[in-house]
Amino acid sequence: MPDLADGETTEMKGSGKNPYRIKNSGGVYSCTCPAWCNQSLPSNARTCKHIRKLRGDAAEETRLATAGPLAPLKPAGSEEVKELPILLANVWTDEHDPTGWWMSEKLDGVRAYWDGKQFLSRRNNIYHAPDWFTAGLPPHPLDGELWFARGQFQPASDIARSQGTPDRWKGLKYLVFDAPDAKGPFEDRLKFLQDGVGKWKNTYTTLHDHAHCTGLDHLLAELDRVVALGGEGLMLRKPRSEYERTRSSTLLKVKKFLDCEVTVSSYEAGKGRHKGRVGALWVRLSNGKECKVGTGLKDKDRENPPAVGSIVTVKYQELTPDGVLRFPVYVGVRPDGDPNQPAPTRKPSAAPPAPAPVKAVAVEPAPAPKPVPQVTPVVPVTSGGSTMAATAKRYFEFIDGDSKKFWEIWMDGAVVTTCWGKIGTAGQTKPKTFPDEAKAKKEYDKLLAEKTGKGYSEKPRPA
Repeated sequence: MPDLADGETTEMKGSGKNPYRIKNSGGVYSCTCPAWCNQSLPSNARTCKHIRKLRGDAAEETRLATAGPLAPLKPAGSEEVKELPILLANVWTDEHDPTGWWMSEKLDGVRAYWDGKQFLSRRNNIYHAPDWFTAGLPPHPLDGELWFARGQFQPASDIARSQGTPDRWKGLKYLVFDAPDAKGPFEDRLKFLQDGVGKWKNTYTTLHDHAHCTGLDHLLAELDRVVALGGEGLMLRKPRSEYERTRSSTLLKVKKFLDCEVTVSSYEAGKGRHKGRVGALWVRLSNGKECKVGTGLKDKDRENPPAVGSIVTVKYQELTPDGVLRFPVYVGVRPDGDPNQPAPTRKPSAAPPAPAPVKAVAVEPAPAPKPVPQVTPVVPVTSGGSTMAATAKRYFEFIDGDSKKFWEIWMDGAVVTTCWGKIGTAGQTKPKTFPDEAKAKKEYDKLLAEKTGKGYSEKPRPA
């Protein structure tokens, strides 16, 4: 049987009823058999008897011997490497007034700490950047991200973890947002970076933009703008704050979705058009609970899934009362993530216990207050008589090769309406009425999570 060219797929009969699918993706061979899927190895270091039968033992041994590692190596001479002490963010809630804070786009790249000689990950692993990529960078630490493009976390991660393929780094930028060892509060550190960046003369490095937030409306408007462009969200930095080498409330992330790192525990076989490959991942949270994640998996992920035991990022709407993820969506492999970090929630913390009752003391009765006229508050009313104002229409597009589709959603009281079709057409519209607004909102959020998980990007609505 001949070998496969890059991108080609073939099928091979196994012991089961359905054949297994073998694919060559850039020299990485994957198979849908359980023996290949359940290996706790990087995808390019796995093989199985079906791939060996296809390619021959000699060809497979040569491939495995020359495959560069995807995961970054530990620094030389370190047996057990502790997590790098860097500033980490908490989740923003509306309890925090953003007025006066520094606001910047949340980058969906790879966190990279320049120690003056090399890039290090959160787990103190080395990113093997080519010399020409780091030429001119200063001898003092920088904190930033290796970034490819909006919505392109996985390519950025793959490039940063690669070795022996320096040309791939030409697509990355290093966006710097802090100088950890510089003296003074955040504003002084920004000035320090602005004064120094021109001297580095490094075309792959730039400073990340920050702007003063004027209030909640400004924050939410900027969040909508960034998300519409395909961005992940925003970051808020407390004014005059120090660089704390821990998770801190001086740095807050603002997103329409929450996210967390989880551990892949097993696979669920696909059905229908996914038959013969992975249908969903079962993942384990830090609290020990497990949940299934199928939304967000692309064809290449189903054919070449992350290994059991690997760390992946999942975004979700909220935690359920029993502590699992509501509407989880797969994002990508995050080898330097922390699966032991509790999944964040927007739910308010428990109220403090009520104070003990105070013993009554006899006092003189106060004079009766003058009656205050009752004012009926103005409540926005929708066309259906609901007390909930209609949401604005949200427009999304999905472009993949010849497939160019749009999808739109809006909510009016207890009615959720969707419109979809090919870009450039009027499409078809379908309203759906629910028993109450809470159930309508639940469906609205569910549909948004499903579509964004499938790759739909929010865009400004065409005129």
